[in-house]
Amino acid sequence: MKKQQQNRTCRMRKLIAFFIVATLLTFTFTACGGNNADDEVFQVGIIQIFEHPALDAARDGFIDTLQELLGYENVEFDYASAQGDSATMDTIAQRFVNNNVDLILAVGTGAAVAAASETETIPIVGTAITSYTRPNLAETNERPGFNITGASDFKPVEAQVRMIADFVPHIQTLGILYNAGEPNSVIQGELARETAIAMGWEYVVGTVAGAGDVQQVTLSVANQVDAIYIPTDNTFAVSMELVGQISIDTGVPVFAAEANMVRAGGVATMSFSYYDLGVASARQAAQILRGEAVVGEIPIYFSTNFFYVVNGYMAEQLGMVIPARFHPYIEWPE
Repeated sequence: MKKQQQNRTCRMRKLIAFFIVATLLTFTFTACGGNNADDEVFQVGIIQIFEHPALDAARDGFIDTLQELLGYENVEFDYASAQGDSATMDTIAQRFVNNNVDLILAVGTGAAVAAASETETIPIVGTAITSYTRPNLAETNERPGFNITGASDFKPVEAQVRMIADFVPHIQTLGILYNAGEPNSVIQGELARETAIAMGWEYVVGTVAGAGDVQQVTLSVANQVDAIYIPTDNTFAVSMELVGQISIDTGVPVFAAEANMVRAGGVATMSFSYYDLGVASARQAAQILRGEAVVGEIPIYFSTNFFYVVNGYMAEQLGMVIPARFHPYIEWPE
């Protein structure tokens, strides 16, 4: 009897050991399989207000970097451009929410406002947005507080405007052009006016409601000023070739806030890489998707990596003398 009990005890121990090994093997194979978080495919919706070189570069920097950080096979993008139409932005944002995407990238202020109006739960990461607090997208830059964070394309407007005096030493009146319907442009326009006053200049403001106004407004302002400043503005960004031709025709140099705008028809700027801005936004998105950070607690990113760009062709066409300190930054667009 005692021997039988010993045999039963032995068999039970073997059976328990078998189940433990089987359980461990099951766990091992599951961990190596396709059901863990590392193999999750994230759905990312991208809504872009306009298509032009700066915004395209920010979008590309975001896509390239997020694929590198999460794995090319682990993230899928649904991209749509609203072509500047607010109703279309709302429709795109609604589609992303209905599809329950994991994250929304908003390229431009209007895109972020549209996305934020449709969801308070899906994380939104912005890029190429000057101010997050002005349109009430964030409580503070240090802690946005809502379901949004992102990278700001705020420029050193005061330094950009003061730089104009290096190229136009006898300037007395500055023209300031922007779309009054773009919050980012309004903010920078106000800063440009303040700087002009501080420099002792007069100023003339010309605002447009859309691309159809650009030619008339630009020509009108050019006939009243010694130089023109254009802040980061999507309407003017897609119209810079036209602005550049008016600049040549009137002999009035244009200084824009963004490098690609200068390359298309301006003289000079102090700016940064929009591709790098997209990279910064992607790093924020990766933290959110990996569960490493809460979207509303990630500070807004501001670039400090500024550089000069001088359009040699436009300066030549206008008969301008480029100050020696800007010679290393001269470019000759093809």
